[in-house]
Amino acid sequence: MTKQAGVTLAERKRQLVSDELSGAALRLLARKGFDAVTIDEIVAAAGVSKRTFFRYFASKEDVVIQFLAGMGSAMRAELAGRPAAEPPSVALRHTIRISIDACAGHADQALRVVQLILGTPSLLARFLERQAQWRDELAAEVADRLELDPKADLYPQLAAGMALTAFGAVLQQWSDSDGAEDPAGLTDRAFAIIAPALDATA
Repeated sequence: MTKQAGVTLAERKRQLVSDELSGAALRLLARKGFDAVTIDEIVAAAGVSKRTFFRYFASKEDVVIQFLAGMGSAMRAELAGRPAAEPPSVALRHTIRISIDACAGHADQALRVVQLILGTPSLLARFLERQAQWRDELAAEVADRLELDPKADLYPQLAAGMALTAFGAVLQQWSDSDGAEDPAGLTDRAFAIIAPALDATA
């Protein structure tokens, strides 16, 4: 019991330090731009050592990309939990809305992060790597829902790819509007466009 409590406290402390580093980094990056901020500035702002920084993150890119870390698993879990009889377009729209709503729920910070990612080539490359991983995970879930062979049938990869393309388009328009557009409304509009293809080929 005591040992478990100690682990929990250690994990909580680790999360607090990680959050402090992330917050300090994102504030600096939003103000000065990605390339202008050094790791020394981040650790000074967070009040920790450089050694501590590298205990949590391998690079500046990792600080920003961590914001996206849980999105893939959250989307797959949402898709797995959708009603079996739901049309693919509806299930996938709810799946993408999980991440969109997470961004909207922390709008100021999320908008800064999205703008940093889309405007910084090295971050955009990492984001696209993440999306490729998410596509494979969502495709596997789509195949399972529809009892398709993910290796032999094109539909699961295409469906997951269309959903994530919609996700990317929504983030881009939200970023370009500097947060003026409603990301949930943009998601609904995006899926209204791709729904016929998603539902006709299932």
